[in-house]
Amino acid sequence: MKLHILGIAGTFMGGVAALARELGHAVEGSDQNIYPPMSTQLEQLGIALKQGYVPANIGSDCDTVIIGNALSRGNAAVEHVLDAGLRYTSGAQWLSEQVLPGRDVLAVAGTHGKTTTTTILSFLLDAAKRVPGFLIGGVAEDFGGSARLGTGREFVVEADEYDTAFFDKRSKFVHYRPLVAILNNLEYDHADIFPDVAAIQRQFHHLVRTVPRRGRLLVNGHDVHLAEVLAMGCWTPVERFGFDESFEWSARKLRDDGSAFVVLHNGVDVGCVEWSLLGDHNVLNGLAALAACAAVGVDIVGILPALAQFHSVKRRMEVIGQHAGITVYDDFAHHPTAIHTTLAGLRAKVGDARIVVAMEPRSNSMRLGAHADALAPSLDIADAVIFLARPELPWDAGRVIASVRGHAQAVADVDALLAALHTQVRSGDHVVFMSNGGFDGAPRRFFEALQQR
Repeated sequence: MKLHILGIAGTFMGGVAALARELGHAVEGSDQNIYPPMSTQLEQLGIALKQGYVPANIGSDCDTVIIGNALSRGNAAVEHVLDAGLRYTSGAQWLSEQVLPGRDVLAVAGTHGKTTTTTILSFLLDAAKRVPGFLIGGVAEDFGGSARLGTGREFVVEADEYDTAFFDKRSKFVHYRPLVAILNNLEYDHADIFPDVAAIQRQFHHLVRTVPRRGRLLVNGHDVHLAEVLAMGCWTPVERFGFDESFEWSARKLRDDGSAFVVLHNGVDVGCVEWSLLGDHNVLNGLAALAACAAVGVDIVGILPALAQFHSVKRRMEVIGQHAGITVYDDFAHHPTAIHTTLAGLRAKVGDARIVVAMEPRSNSMRLGAHADALAPSLDIADAVIFLARPELPWDAGRVIASVRGHAQAVADVDALLAALHTQVRSGDHVVFMSNGGFDGAPRRFFEALQQR
């Protein structure tokens, strides 16, 4: 069968493409914005990528078009699919029909931490010789890709609450029917489709309704919004995780930066984790993944040491390189809470060293200004901030800049941002690029210029 994937360069749809190729399908695809790391993965798989949503990009011999949720009515390719009467489906629906039947699905949901937790869980199951399948919303360094079928019974999927497609406005995660679901956290996000937190909570409750009685819900015990979701009705055993030792799963930090912690199950020490990840948020991500492994019968004592070798996923505080005493990071930032916790983890590691942030408000919620009031406080840990306020940004970035604790300035384009960085950075600095988009290749462009200085 030949598939054409509209929106193929997105992290989820790129994973769908990899799975379809592994199943033996011929795969092609098109997208408006194609950039690493997903473009690199697709090219390595030999998948033809076409620029733009042009009807002519869809081959006449295509059997099915898989349409990403970024596309809507009025898009030229979508209108062609409908007018021509082509068979079409969504990525989530295709996954649920072609990959998930007969598997024990472990789904990772939450406003933050989905990609990292999905990657940790896949890594741990692999360390336990379960050989899981997975679909991760990013390129996992330990696997060299974002998706695989696997030969084991388990399939781990990053379970996104964003809607499925223009023709299916349910959250993607309701398609997955998990045996085990991790609910990491719940905050307001996706302002383009959700009017308030309550609307997101309803979608999370739809997910809760699909988890069987023989399964497990693993829930962040500190999150009030998730507690309210469970209060709507719950038919599945629940285990909480967090820093409170009264929870079924808890962690006791051995280092402030989160790079070492003790795991406790029902208040009893299970063992110690030492790894390269930083921050309280990653401690919770790791704890949730370990609890999910236990839920499917894995002896976690035997797999704890494996986390010392874990390398996370690209664009999650990925170190681009070090030169002249300056360390450059690329981070997939999309929400003020994630920005704050990420910088807090880095601060705990680097102490008094300067942290310089290059920020692009790229997510739909960021661009709409839904998080504008929380942005400045989320950046308080930084010593300097250079904010990319493109001319089309519909809200006043100056108000945010004026409220940032450290030195801050706004620039109109990436070239100006890079120039400003070069005048400010000095040996010993940690430079963090934060964006959930391509950022015009800014992190690597900056590091390459740094090497030539």
